[in-house]
Amino acid sequence: MYAFNFLTPARIREQYNTGITMMLDKGLGPRMVEDFLKIAGEHLDFVKFGWGIISLCDKDIIQEKIMIYRDHGIEAHPGGTLSEIAYIQGKFEEYLHEAEKLGFKYLEISDGSIDLTREEKTKIIENTIDHGFNVISEVGKKDPKKDKLISLEERVEFVKNDLRAGAEKVLIEAREGGQNIGVYDEKGNVKEDEVDYLIEHLPVKKLIWEAPQKNQQVYFILKIGPNANLGNIPPEDVISLESMRRGLRGDTLGKVKL
Repeated sequence: MYAFNFLTPARIREQYNTGITMMLDKGLGPRMVEDFLKIAGEHLDFVKFGWGIISLCDKDIIQEKIMIYRDHGIEAHPGGTLSEIAYIQGKFEEYLHEAEKLGFKYLEISDGSIDLTREEKTKIIENTIDHGFNVISEVGKKDPKKDKLISLEERVEFVKNDLRAGAEKVLIEAREGGQNIGVYDEKGNVKEDEVDYLIEHLPVKKLIWEAPQKNQQVYFILKIGPNANLGNIPPEDVISLESMRRGLRGDTLGKVKL
């Protein structure tokens, strides 16, 4: 039971579907994860092992961490960059085989650092699903100059294409910093007109907004509701985010309905 549980409003969500919190794991050790999850585990759905970091870690440690997370009802997956590396090296089948042996159930498919046609990305998503994985795709480029070349109309079509291919959710790219990418300007402020356009033309429950900064998290909670799907959350911000979702922090106090 929570301390001061009589002051803590419940938040009803569908795990892995609505109110998603996706944390970015940049190399936490297994014991750190265990301690962390004693505090924050019930407030997480997914954990992304950032970039290609896990290719620098011992297999046994990665398997151990996957199971620690799963024991708390959390699914871990590699960052999309690793799938891009495997694809351009012509080793994607090997990548899928290794991911299966390690115990992953979800994989992220992206083209943030490489260029794929819609047809190529569709085939990759479908192939990944055919191998028994659930897919979370990502839309957007990691290079701000390239990302700015994507029109809102194109971004919508890219998301729809990934969903048609079978992706369960689509991440809206913002990188770790949440600045000068996607729906954020150079200072990390939300470009509200662009968010409005995406919400109008896409199924919101299928989107996960990468929102590493507090002001971005507050914006989406107030815009969409306490069950907005949010990703790239730093470990130290998971509890803080949950407090904002529940109106337990000044930013959202009296402003959210559960």
